[in-house]
Amino acid sequence: MKTKVFIITGFLGSGKTTLLKRILAFSNDLSKTIVLVNEFGKVGIDGSLIKKTATTNIVELNSGCICCTLKIDMIQTLQTLSHQYSPERLVIEATGVADPLSISDALNDRMLRPNFQLEKIITVVDSDFWEAREVFGTVFHNQINEADLILLNKIDTLDKADVAVILKQIQDESAKALVFPCLYCNIDPDIIWSCLEPDDTGFAKDSPFKAYNPQTDLYSSLNTEGTMTAKEAGFMSFIFETKSVLDKELFTIFLKDLPLELFRIKGPVRFLDGTQMLNFVGGKTQWQEWSDTENTCLAFVGWDVIEERVLEKLNQCILRT
Repeated sequence: MKTKVFIITGFLGSGKTTLLKRILAFSNDLSKTIVLVNEFGKVGIDGSLIKKTATTNIVELNSGCICCTLKIDMIQTLQTLSHQYSPERLVIEATGVADPLSISDALNDRMLRPNFQLEKIITVVDSDFWEAREVFGTVFHNQINEADLILLNKIDTLDKADVAVILKQIQDESAKALVFPCLYCNIDPDIIWSCLEPDDTGFAKDSPFKAYNPQTDLYSSLNTEGTMTAKEAGFMSFIFETKSVLDKELFTIFLKDLPLELFRIKGPVRFLDGTQMLNFVGGKTQWQEWSDTENTCLAFVGWDVIEERVLEKLNQCILRT
């Protein structure tokens, strides 16, 4: 089995180390996970910070960038890690000036290809940097364009009206990426590890629905550090519950018309032909067969969303008999 590789990239100071610490904190089992930290300087500050809270193996590559001067070192290091540990997952925190194209190219080296598979590129964007993105050149552009998941971090530095505009601009520039606003890189863990591309059966690979608690509030994953709370920043969560059957066609239209600010929906949905589990992430929808409940119970997470308007549209999806 190949090691799944997750690359965390983003310009200097965007919050990559904060995200990595989050990942190490919210993951239940990291016994088969290795973290590779790349720092441009000779002293590994980020690696030291991470090691204080990590329960997994941390490897550092300093004094260069893994996409250029340390490329050979990275290939040799990954060969050694594969031989000694046979990890299931490898998380690479790249230096802020690293080009993800070059890193993915290195992973495609004939010595690594049999044992490693690039699973996801996660780019952290400092909200303050977006308006000045042209200044940062090709590397910044590639970090956006190659990403599978983009976190618009530090949104407390923006006016509320600007957040929706920037989310739309990022989505337009990177058509394939899921885009999320966040504070302190706080997001639902499912979004990091799960893959939203269906397999041969039409269901999701690495499904996050091995267990589901309808009372779980996804908003809890947005708890923030510092002086500003998630609520003060504009984040919100609400629940929609009904025993009524929903019209599948109307509900599909409802999902397509959702604003970018409503970026997470999770829970069972009862249709006439049975109940299905919904995982809606940043505009992409994943369904899985579900038999544990006959009721619809959806948890929503969004930013500055008008709850009443969303619930009104949902009620219009109820099948009339």
